[in-house]
Amino acid sequence: MTIKIPQIELSEVHKFYNQGQDNEVHALKEINLQVAEGEIVCLRGPSGSGKTTLLCLMGCVFGPSSGRAAVGGQQLQRMPDEYLTRYRRETIGFIFQHFNILPELSVEQNIVLPLLPLGISPKERQQRAEPLMERFGIEHRKLFKASQISGGELQRVAIARALINNPPIILADEPTAHLDSSRSNELMDHLVTLRRDGKTIVLTSHDPLVTEHPEVTRVIDIQDGRISCGGSICS
Repeated sequence: MTIKIPQIELSEVHKFYNQGQDNEVHALKEINLQVAEGEIVCLRGPSGSGKTTLLCLMGCVFGPSSGRAAVGGQQLQRMPDEYLTRYRRETIGFIFQHFNILPELSVEQNIVLPLLPLGISPKERQQRAEPLMERFGIEHRKLFKASQISGGELQRVAIARALINNPPIILADEPTAHLDSSRSNELMDHLVTLRRDGKTIVLTSHDPLVTEHPEVTRVIDIQDGRISCGGSICS
């Protein structure tokens, strides 16, 4: 049996919002979860179940209120905020539900946005973007404003932007929520290719095109901030 190396490890993790105040929310409760390198894992649950909070915690947006959380070998609870921000930029690629593409910027400018805070030169930004635009078939649109391209092309811009730093972990929040079945299948094809390239992928979804996809390693059900099924690494 091949031993799978955990890329994400959460042990007895709790997350509170507004802790100690009248409006305190206990968003995550006793989360024990491992995600191995090269998995595609889907988080499934109703609105308010905690799945987006869990995705944000994996994405180093914040650390846990208590418990142990390690992403890419680094323990989040030990990181100061400024280091957490930089580590997130270098380790995580985000694909947002509504893509978060800036319509007045060009395709290429949108793709290289994550590189700007890192002080990377314009020449190197272009060198990183070009192979991604070629890979996803949008090089011919690179000078077009994002407002001038199709929804399917916007989707590919969002994926290319998530990959611009070559992160080992890709996180996607309800990536098929506003797509038709054809574009949803196209997105899943892209994610499967990324998995085969060695990426670890975690996404939230209740779309059967995602949850029943044969390349999805596990579906993890979340209810009221707790994992009800699927937290352990599959053998």
